[in-house]
Amino acid sequence: MLQIRDLIWGLLFIGCAAAIQVEITPTQGEISVGDSKFFLCEVVGDAKDIDWYAPSGEKILPNRPDIFVSRSDETTSTLTIYHANVDSAGIYKCVAKNGDKEAQATVQVKIFQKITFESAPSPQEFNEGDDADIVCDVVSSPPPTIIWKHKGSRIQVAKDVRYKIMDNGHLQIRGIKKTDEGMYNCEARVMARGEIDFRMIKVVVNVLPTIRARQSDVNATADIGSSALLACDADGFPEPTVTWAHNNVVLETGDKYSLNEDGSELVIKDVKKVDEGDYTCIAKNKAGEKAEEVSLNVFVQPKITYLNNQTASEFEEQVTLTCEASGDPTPTISWSFENRVFSEGEQSLDRNIVVRSHARVSSLTLKNVQFTYAGQYLCTASNSIGQDDQNMYLEVRYAPKLQGNVAWYTWEGNPTNISCKVEAHPRATVVWYRDGLPVPSANFTNLKIYTTPTISYLEVTPSSQDDFGSYNCSATNAMGTEYKEFLLIEADVPTTPELYQVEPFSSTAVIQFGEPEATGGVPIIKYRVQWRLPGQDWTEKEYSAEDDLNQITILGLNPETTYEVRISAINGKGESESSPAKHFKTEPVQGEPSAPKIEVKVHNRGNSLKVNWIKQDDGGSPIKHYLVRYKAKYVSDWKPEMRLPNDSEHVVLNGLDWNTEYEVHVVAENQQGRSEPGIRSIRTASEPTTIPDAMGGGSGLGTGAIVGILIVVFFLLLVGVDVTCYFLNKCGLLMCIAVNFCGKAGPGAKSKDMEEGKAAFTKDESKEPIVEVRTEEEHTPNQGGGPTEPNETTPLTEPDGKTVKDDKTKGEAEVKNATAEVKTVPNEAPQTNGNESKA
Repeated sequence: MLQIRDLIWGLLFIGCAAAIQVEITPTQGEISVGDSKFFLCEVVGDAKDIDWYAPSGEKILPNRPDIFVSRSDETTSTLTIYHANVDSAGIYKCVAKNGDKEAQATVQVKIFQKITFESAPSPQEFNEGDDADIVCDVVSSPPPTIIWKHKGSRIQVAKDVRYKIMDNGHLQIRGIKKTDEGMYNCEARVMARGEIDFRMIKVVVNVLPTIRARQSDVNATADIGSSALLACDADGFPEPTVTWAHNNVVLETGDKYSLNEDGSELVIKDVKKVDEGDYTCIAKNKAGEKAEEVSLNVFVQPKITYLNNQTASEFEEQVTLTCEASGDPTPTISWSFENRVFSEGEQSLDRNIVVRSHARVSSLTLKNVQFTYAGQYLCTASNSIGQDDQNMYLEVRYAPKLQGNVAWYTWEGNPTNISCKVEAHPRATVVWYRDGLPVPSANFTNLKIYTTPTISYLEVTPSSQDDFGSYNCSATNAMGTEYKEFLLIEADVPTTPELYQVEPFSSTAVIQFGEPEATGGVPIIKYRVQWRLPGQDWTEKEYSAEDDLNQITILGLNPETTYEVRISAINGKGESESSPAKHFKTEPVQGEPSAPKIEVKVHNRGNSLKVNWIKQDDGGSPIKHYLVRYKAKYVSDWKPEMRLPNDSEHVVLNGLDWNTEYEVHVVAENQQGRSEPGIRSIRTASEPTTIPDAMGGGSGLGTGAIVGILIVVFFLLLVGVDVTCYFLNKCGLLMCIAVNFCGKAGPGAKSKDMEEGKAAFTKDESKEPIVEVRTEEEHTPNQGGGPTEPNETTPLTEPDGKTVKDDKTKGEAEVKNATAEVKTVPNEAPQTNGNESKA
């Protein structure tokens, strides 16, 4: 075995010695760009050197980084190409040498590029409307064929001009739309190698935001703690973010501003005038941004900032009142005084009142100042969102001005009050004079003076003819002195009233008459009507003299009977002569009574009506009863009819609707039937409004406090009653204490000074007169009412000039049906032979 091997090696050695052979494995090579590959060079024969040569012919040295040569043993050498690129292609040569013997072999290395996607990002985003360039960069050798697909189908650029495959393989979509969004397939093919590869690219189409303001102009009112809402709505893809800016400053949620979750609503808190202006709503996404302006208009309610009281003197050339106000829009300023309203321009024919306005200032100029200009002036500033009112007071200083009736009437023994009304500022001092001497004095003991802030009363009780005549009132203040003369004239009885006609019915008669031509200087108190059968005694009745009284109804007459009637007038001094008697004859019995004469007035609370009626002719048969019914005019149904006694004179309808017109019917019924209704319509008062508490917080008193107040009031009431009993009736707890512990007797009865016709002072020493009240039965002169000013028939008046009277009220019974109150009076028996005069 050993011999055979030796033989073979011997033969090979002999052959090699003869020649050197070189072989490269593999004999050819293809390398993809970026790949690595080695080649083995084997030498047959004895070779001292084995070298590799690059395609450029240069010997490849061992230290090259991209191509590495290594010799494994004496017969082999390896060529390694790392990370091949296109420059690595070519023919490589392996050369073996041994002395002068040399052999070589070559290998052709081809470099090719396989399909490589250098850039095919996903997703790729574009703005709607742009020309989209969808990137898909592919390299290979040979260059690949690019095919684009969308929604599973190949894009046919020939059929849709919007699509174009660029030279670089990119896909262009002109004016890309939101509907073009989706997945696109970029496919690369190398037909020579049958190589194929693809990339899926997501295309996103962004839509530029659209924005719209809900209101382009927002109005708000400043300084009332209110908020303003500014809002805009934005659309787009991706969903835009919304921000707000004002004066180039981005607004954020805080004490002043509040934004909702998506930023579409901006709330401006506690709006002030400085918040006015334009606010920008900005919507932004990847496609861009859009902005919309919203204007905030801030209005300010009017506020009067300057208004002061003024003082002037009468007859000054002029005084100017100034009122300043702020507000937006600029407020209009007007003035008012009592019931007059002053606006821009001349205000009176004499040009004494002028209003001038400029910007936010208004002046009211009063020329030739009069004392009547004094008082409270109201300045009103108003604009479209509100108004402000403030008062100022103009004080006018002026000399006294005296007013009052010049002539006063009375008679001997009858006290009267001469009234001197004084208007003055500052307040004046009043002095009365008689025959040049101030009164009262020792010479004038029948004169007394009572003074109020505005009126001075001189009470005169004439005792002789000398007390009639002239009296002077003098008023003085820092501005001057004024005098006024008053005449005290002796009064007389009235002249005879004229009896015009008598209208008879079956049981009644209506007489019509005229007032006396002369009242005697004092008012008519009442009229006395007398009637009788011819030749018999007179029957009479007195009637209070009311305003415009010109007819009187006589009741209780017999049908078909002849009567005669006369009338006289009574004042404080006495009674006039009776008028000449007139004869009349009553009518036969007619059956049904005449319709009552009715009068309706709004009663106490305003939603009640008091219905009064006067009996007319009873038709010859006594009235059995009265029938009353009523209803609101706007409804058709009547309230239940009320039946009232024959002596009833009125009924009160309670619980009615406020501010509603009612129709009232009153019918009289006798044995023969019913009269026609007396009809009246009247509207109830408007419902009163409750005045809210000044602080709006409701009542400030708790239940315990109210109970405590009631207990205190009740205790004080008991003390007052006990004190009254002590002084008047010598009884009560104080009386017991005084008698048992102090040994004192109680006070006596009232002083005799309060007798009829005599005046006294009130116990509080206010120097105001008090008056003893007289009843009608006493036939006191002037009892029937008089003017508001004191007159010569008034024993003594209160300072306000009103006659003090006793209110006579008749008994009243309530009819519960429909909550009605009925007044009944007893039948009045006629008075006979009452032809007496009480002065």
